[in-house]
Amino acid sequence: MDVDVVGRLLSTLPVDDDHPYRTGPWRPQRTEWKADDLDVVEGQIPTDLDGVYLRNTENPLHPSIKNYHPFDGDGMIHVVGFRDGKAFYRNRFIQTDGLMAEATEGRALWAGLAEPPSIALRENGWGARGRMKDASSTDVIVHRGTALTSFYQCGDLYRVDPMSAETLGKESWSGRFPFEWGVSAHPKVDDRTGEMLFFNYGKDAPYMHYGVVDERNELVHYVDIPLPGPRLPHDMAFTENFAILGDFPLFWEPELLAKGAHVARFHPELPTRFAVIPRRGQSSDIRWFEAESTFVLHFVNAYEDGDEIVIDGFFQGDPEPADNGLGDRWQRAFRFLALDRMQARLHRWRLDLVTGLVKEEPLSDSITEFGIINAAYAGRQHRYSYAASGKPGWFLFDGLVKHDVLTGSEERYAFGDGVYGSETAMAPRIGGTSEDDGYLVTLTTDMNADASYAVVFDAARVGDGPVCKLRLPERIASGTHSTWAPGAELRRWQTADSAADAVGL
Repeated sequence: MDVDVVGRLLSTLPVDDDHPYRTGPWRPQRTEWKADDLDVVEGQIPTDLDGVYLRNTENPLHPSIKNYHPFDGDGMIHVVGFRDGKAFYRNRFIQTDGLMAEATEGRALWAGLAEPPSIALRENGWGARGRMKDASSTDVIVHRGTALTSFYQCGDLYRVDPMSAETLGKESWSGRFPFEWGVSAHPKVDDRTGEMLFFNYGKDAPYMHYGVVDERNELVHYVDIPLPGPRLPHDMAFTENFAILGDFPLFWEPELLAKGAHVARFHPELPTRFAVIPRRGQSSDIRWFEAESTFVLHFVNAYEDGDEIVIDGFFQGDPEPADNGLGDRWQRAFRFLALDRMQARLHRWRLDLVTGLVKEEPLSDSITEFGIINAAYAGRQHRYSYAASGKPGWFLFDGLVKHDVLTGSEERYAFGDGVYGSETAMAPRIGGTSEDDGYLVTLTTDMNADASYAVVFDAARVGDGPVCKLRLPERIASGTHSTWAPGAELRRWQTADSAADAVGL
């Protein structure tokens, strides 16, 4: 493959680092690569695979002030593009305000998830904006041909070129961006309407908002979602006519929060609550539904079935595990990262819009999370979801699981000892005619070969293993959230932008 080294950012991480989430599969990268014509080491790139796979990653450049948590790392976008049986790779740091400030100072300036906010003032002599650095390192979606990266504790949306991975600046929505509250990770794009739905949350009443950005990239709807107090929602879902938001009984302990301590506790005596609001509805239109107490980190999809709203997501049997199960000095610090300890399983809730009652049932006994679907079925009834299985005790994905929610069957592929994947993305086959007619794309970190690969599976036959495997120029750090953008859609928006530029718009 033809490779250019675009740049290398100065890192101050110690050479003898022993942190479990800055070493091994989580060893951060410093180099930004531009690699064309990736080497195929197994199989053949399908000629009907056209588009880009994008993955966001926490990738720290500097040691924390005191206690590093993997969610503190700087955002890095990885892009693998496919067309005409060829593939390219790019990776770039997201040029956030926080990254640039710390690069200038050569050290951490913000308190992290596992640190008290006051530590930034005490150690640095100044108060950084917000409790945590907005690393924009959690999620990535594509709206109107532009990638948008986001942070799970709300912040700016950074615009990124989905082909080059270059940061284009912050999203403003013509000056209407809710800067005081920001936007949480996991905004949702409805490809059929061109709309993007989002939420945010904070420590002041009303504690949550919900908004809609239309197909012209205008913020056209923004309303309060009043909650009883500060909460820690992470995801949302939508149907053709409704948006669904969550009030889960895992949140900062109120008494400790009043003292400036951010300690998350699970309150099993409280129910799970779902807020159902028409997609352009008002706060007065919200209907609340109560279900069994749990925490849902990620939803898979939602759709309408007669008078019911059906929601598929991952029910946690133990939202506050005592430890990570590894018996090491990091047990309590990283207990919320182990899927097996949280007992995350695919689950279904049925919300009856007539009676107000909720029926729920498990859809699988398997421990999985980070489920995705064919985006053409978002908000509509789906049959298949593709999830990750986790290495016990760790925030590492050791395989893929295809869930068939119609038959209850599962199809698995294990990456193998010492090999870890990313959240997969479903790429519909050009001219595909069925829901699973397409490909799954993911990135792997292979500790045995000291290498990383872009791996492509046939979505209809996951258990058969990869149809092709492409070597990346460097072993990359493990990471999570990803998305797929069809090539035809990206080219359509590129053409539209070029036409607008030509007439001065």
